[in-house]
Amino acid sequence: MSSLRDLVAAELSTPTPAPITAFAEHLTTIFPGAQGVLFYGSILRTGDLSGVLDYYVLTDKPPAGWRGFFTRILWPDVSYHELERQGQVLRAKVASMTLAQFQRAASGAGADTTIWARFVQPSALIWAAECARETVMDAVTDACRTAARFAQALGPVGADPHALWTALFQETYQAELRVEKAGREVSILTYDPRRYDHVLEAVWRDEGSAMAEAERARLRKAWGLRKLAGKPLNVARLMKAAFTFQGAARYAAWKIQRHTGVEVEVTPWRERHPILSAPAVLLKVWKNRRRTA
Repeated sequence: MSSLRDLVAAELSTPTPAPITAFAEHLTTIFPGAQGVLFYGSILRTGDLSGVLDYYVLTDKPPAGWRGFFTRILWPDVSYHELERQGQVLRAKVASMTLAQFQRAASGAGADTTIWARFVQPSALIWAAECARETVMDAVTDACRTAARFAQALGPVGADPHALWTALFQETYQAELRVEKAGREVSILTYDPRRYDHVLEAVWRDEGSAMAEAERARLRKAWGLRKLAGKPLNVARLMKAAFTFQGAARYAAWKIQRHTGVEVEVTPWRERHPILSAPAVLLKVWKNRRRTA
């Protein structure tokens, strides 16, 4: 039977469609010192290129200047990018942080839950610097191990893997600011329930399936602190993104056109000042909807 590390390595190495791979390689030219590019999200399983691709770019150090100052305190950076390939415009939302920050978050250190809760779910390591590939795989393995431990501590004692994962995702979604409807954890697990069983079973093979009561109590106490910090941390990240989200105007224009049919011209001024330009854009959408109502 495979160890957790072997299972993660095999999943991360799963080939992705050529356009998704090409975009990942393109991102390595945009982010200096790129060490790895991870692809995740619903398009990983659907292959629907009409939506927004989701990537994490791991770098060797934070960006230069004031942006790097804020990223050291509150990661990740978020940006929007487009790539025209063979007549098709591909769109991607990219989170970026240093590999060291990713390693620490995946291990469960600190109050953040988003990295290990995100990367216990399927992802693909599309590109990695030769010196960093094993490090990234180790970090994703740590994310799975961290999530599995919290699942066992937060779920019913002696429950089966499905019940433990359900309890974990319910807790993580409640701890974060989320726009998804209640029950999102059901759709995550329904897609490939045996895959999550295999992750937890691999952790049990590596570490044993019995959790001492003292360890359970420790993890539940640690979770309480993370739950208290979850929403304030999300709010702080949203405030940071309001001023640092690169490509926000283009991303918003695409979203508005996709959902309302209203085309918004992305002028240089709107590109530089997406927050200041937002009222005029929203007024245009409102007027258009009144005319077509």
